[in-house]
Amino acid sequence: MFALVDCNNFYASCERVFDPNLQGQPIAILSNNDGCVISRSDEAKAMGLPMGAPIFKWEAFCKANGIHVLSSNYPLYGDMSSRVMNILKQFTPDVEVYSIDESFLEFKGFDYYNFNDYGNEMRSRILKWTGIPTCVGIAPTKALSKVANKVARKFPKHTGGVYVIDSEEKRIKALKWIDIGSVWGIGYNLQKRLKAKGCKTAYDFTQLSDDWVRKSFSITEWKLKKDLEGNSKILLDEPRNKKAIATTRSFDFTYSDINYIKERISTFATSCAEKLRKQGSSCHVVIVSLRSNPFRKEHKQHRTSTSVHLSYPTNSSLIISNCAVSAVSSIFREGIEYKKAGVIVTGIVPTDNHQLHLFDAENPKHQPLMKSIDFINTKYKSHKIKLGNQDLKRTWKMRQERLSPKYTTNINDIIVVK
Repeated sequence: MFALVDCNNFYASCERVFDPNLQGQPIAILSNNDGCVISRSDEAKAMGLPMGAPIFKWEAFCKANGIHVLSSNYPLYGDMSSRVMNILKQFTPDVEVYSIDESFLEFKGFDYYNFNDYGNEMRSRILKWTGIPTCVGIAPTKALSKVANKVARKFPKHTGGVYVIDSEEKRIKALKWIDIGSVWGIGYNLQKRLKAKGCKTAYDFTQLSDDWVRKSFSITEWKLKKDLEGNSKILLDEPRNKKAIATTRSFDFTYSDINYIKERISTFATSCAEKLRKQGSSCHVVIVSLRSNPFRKEHKQHRTSTSVHLSYPTNSSLIISNCAVSAVSSIFREGIEYKKAGVIVTGIVPTDNHQLHLFDAENPKHQPLMKSIDFINTKYKSHKIKLGNQDLKRTWKMRQERLSPKYTTNINDIIVVK
């Protein structure tokens, strides 16, 4: 059996944990630089606030309806997510973290368990230990557990937040209820093709012949069909190293100052190097990109990128940062106001198993230095040690005018009980 555990309105729920005054209130969470709405509480949805709404257009609507608008507090959300996922690992060792607010669980050897009670126990423990409400869907396959989770979320009074598909009758009833466009893994284009074939529900999709699905689509769609039929074909994803690592950010404002952009590029490159070291990898290629604001048509536009090929693989922040800063200097244009920049590292190989260069190699002092920096930054949960060309006060410079405190990751923001 598989379970999908999904946190309800996760960003809004995290804010409510530490500010009880927000309980039952409409909440909207904004994207980077306070641009548009990326998360809404059920109350805000009911009022008609759409997902992706640009806040400058909907500011008056939010004020008129008493919607609390907050900046994204990613350190808080990331820490709360980690706590939820660690609790889930107490129920089974087979956990796939699917996103920041949901995970798949596989239950091997749980043949005689009452899964409805087990789901309620998971839900209860997460709520008690973190304050985050969840819904749990349990079924014989991953795709069906997604369907079961949607049932639990849609009908909380009848299901209590937990729904188990453990019979053929329940499976067919759930598939006939869910629209084809709401099925996990079916995007807009696939939905159009299936509806042209007469598929309005997930159940209609399962009635198509295997041969037709294989010929018309791919092995992925065939696996999804079999999963919905109750034959498990989609397995838990094994953790694996990434083939490319990117750090890209939009700036809080547009900038034409090369020194500011160099500092940002150095910070992005350092972030990529840290991610490389975390997965035990090194890179051969560093790609740097710059882009102006495409929505400001009255300004000069410039979008460009360049790559630097290294003669030996590295994960040193010093080397990757230097390469990235040199690269951005070569593509920067005077008079252009830039809004976004990014660094991508690719050509990734294992740090402990790669081809050596005969005449060129990394300074042997870099690896122990990087190890010490990572240890200190991990210990103190913050980037205390940085390169000299980085801003010592901030890592990510974003417009966050409505930011709540970092209750769990900043010692100065911890709630004091008097």
